[in-house]
Amino acid sequence: MKKWIREIAVGSGAAVVVLCLLMGVDITSLVFIMSLIGLGLMILSRRLPFGRSFEVVGANNVDSGGIPLVTFDDIGGQDIAKREFQEALTFLRADEKAKMLGIRPIKGVLLSGPPGTGKTLMAKAAANYTGSVFVAASGSQFVQMYAGVGAQRVRQLFKQARNLAEQAGKRSAIIFIDEIDVLGAKRGKNHGHMEYDQTLNELLTQFDGVNSEHHVQVLVVGATNRSDLLDPALLRPGRFDRVVRVDLPDKEGRRKILEIHSKGRPLSSNIDLDMIAQETYGFSGAHLESVLNEAAIHALRADRSVIEPVDMREAIEKVMLGEKLDRSPQPEEKERVAFHEVGHALVSEKVRPGSVASITITSRSNALGYIRQNPLNDQYLYTKDQLVHAIQVCVAGAVSEELILGQRSTGAVGDIEQATDLAKKMVFAGLSPLGIVGKDIPQELLHETVTTIIREQEDVVKEYLAQCKTKLEHLTERLLRNESMDGSEFRSVLTEKAS
Repeated sequence: MKKWIREIAVGSGAAVVVLCLLMGVDITSLVFIMSLIGLGLMILSRRLPFGRSFEVVGANNVDSGGIPLVTFDDIGGQDIAKREFQEALTFLRADEKAKMLGIRPIKGVLLSGPPGTGKTLMAKAAANYTGSVFVAASGSQFVQMYAGVGAQRVRQLFKQARNLAEQAGKRSAIIFIDEIDVLGAKRGKNHGHMEYDQTLNELLTQFDGVNSEHHVQVLVVGATNRSDLLDPALLRPGRFDRVVRVDLPDKEGRRKILEIHSKGRPLSSNIDLDMIAQETYGFSGAHLESVLNEAAIHALRADRSVIEPVDMREAIEKVMLGEKLDRSPQPEEKERVAFHEVGHALVSEKVRPGSVASITITSRSNALGYIRQNPLNDQYLYTKDQLVHAIQVCVAGAVSEELILGQRSTGAVGDIEQATDLAKKMVFAGLSPLGIVGKDIPQELLHETVTTIIREQEDVVKEYLAQCKTKLEHLTERLLRNESMDGSEFRSVLTEKAS
């Protein structure tokens, strides 16, 4: 009916304009007045940017199938974070009991952690866990060039969440704001654009208006990987009452994530998920999902119907270092790269037997070749010996080049940087000959100490590689022929040559 009325009105207006023109009437003032009326109507209907309604990424009844049926069981590797988050959701599931105990409803939960650890999944799981309406938005959607738009959109977001809950017959709604550090950054930093501060002020006001007396309970869930940028007023009790740390998963967590993402994928019986979890230290849930996806793609390219260990190994290296390149070094360069990588591998195997996962002289990203080490266990503290051994592995490539080919190359730049960082860590941890030092240590003394540490380890590595020069040459010859070998093959060749 409204559409018909609008069409009749437009048609009538056009007819009046045509009639006036035929009669020779000056309609300039009439057109100007009609334009003002039309502009006002567009503003009121929010069809222009400075009055436009907030665009919701997803606002659906959980029972309607709009939100993917994500549950906390589908999220692996975050047991502590899930437990803490579920505890904060209790008041939404047991509202009456919470009131009886005098519990003040939690208004906000901040999920903080590295990218790809499952913060968005946890927010969706929370909506399904509590049977709430779910509304998602990104921090960048709130701030634009028009003054007042951000604050208006914050008001619209909370209003829409409540309206959607009422329409769906729900008593609670979850508002998820991703990348909230864009919206909630510390005030006073954007001197040229006060819109940021106005938007944050409105969010704080809406937080204070979220109370248990309202028919619909609203919980704000924010996600960020830079919680240090947030305004202190946003983090105080009564706004974001809980800060849940969503960290990178440990080995057991990675194993659970691999199990979840391997469902429905035809894995070979030779694939050991425990070993893959061990080899993927530092990977997030998103990385692990990508590993399984890339492994399936690699199997498809090879025309296999089952994902084999070689596919998994290739996928891990691709996720870590990128796709293989068509770059073809000269034979002399290729030989140098092979000696360099075998030098790394020999010393790595010496200081920690079983640590070599693979060696290759195939180019990926900025690397002409590389060895991938296999961390035996997740480790968070390091001793002096462990740091010294890590420095030895770093310098082994350059020392190997010098021992066999007479001089070093620029291929060791990255290794030198890594060795320098490790040596500095030793100094500031009180593990160097200087003992305990402060951050204000003179740069000349720091440089001298770091250089001494690295040179001492170079001498140790040089002596060891000279003793096993035959093994070094034999393994390099094998690597040049095959271009890559996994850790078990490397150890097999090493044992064969030793015997």
